[in-house]
Amino acid sequence: MRAQEQHAPTLLGARDTWRIGAVLLASAAFILWLGRGTDIDLMLADAVYDAGLQDFPWRHAWLTETFSHGILKLALTFAAAGCILAALHDALRRPPGRSPLQRLRLRVIGLSALLVPLIISSLKQASVAHCPWDLARYGGNEPYLRLFDALPFGVQPGHCLPAGHASSALWLVSLCVLWLPARPRTALRVAVAALMFGGLIGWLQQLRGAHFLTHTLWSLWIACAVVFVLVQIVQSTPARRTAAQPACLDGIVDEAG
Repeated sequence: MRAQEQHAPTLLGARDTWRIGAVLLASAAFILWLGRGTDIDLMLADAVYDAGLQDFPWRHAWLTETFSHGILKLALTFAAAGCILAALHDALRRPPGRSPLQRLRLRVIGLSALLVPLIISSLKQASVAHCPWDLARYGGNEPYLRLFDALPFGVQPGHCLPAGHASSALWLVSLCVLWLPARPRTALRVAVAALMFGGLIGWLQQLRGAHFLTHTLWSLWIACAVVFVLVQIVQSTPARRTAAQPACLDGIVDEAG
């Protein structure tokens, strides 16, 4: 049994786990500094805001509103639902023909498709920050608040941080596990491509005045953190070791025979 556990499929080894954990901590500190120590959010929002129109010109454009916020989001939601259902079917029915490593990958992707948007949406609903288009600076009525700023008396929370729309694509980061553990460089390229795709969707929302840059960056970070934690949990779950028991018992029977 111990030999089977030692050879159970693993997506990330101890060294990679420590490296990714360190990158996550450093990037969180950097995003926090951007939001608290610089005016990059306001600078970028100022650049796409039309003071003469008192509005964001891209707010109701077909690309940003109809396509990105409508059509593309719907397509990504259906894709996420498909991955969730596939993972559920595998967990409940255990169809033959899949290796333990394939099941492990599918479980990470299915859970990511569910939890990345859910966690980002939950954090958004708990936040006090307002969206740019609601701020007095951009024709609205609300004050500008940085992360961890206290909500002024009489002001309602804005529920705008992190960026929710980008999360419809950011679960795609989990697809990198399809190349783990054998091809880590390819897995990294896939993860970066998924982050760039999610970042692009976030940028389209920024053009509309729906979010600041750091709102999108926090969504990217949360997606990476969620997938990373899921990999650690799923690859160490007792269910994998239990699945190895039949093979172990067969070996015992053969020796006894």
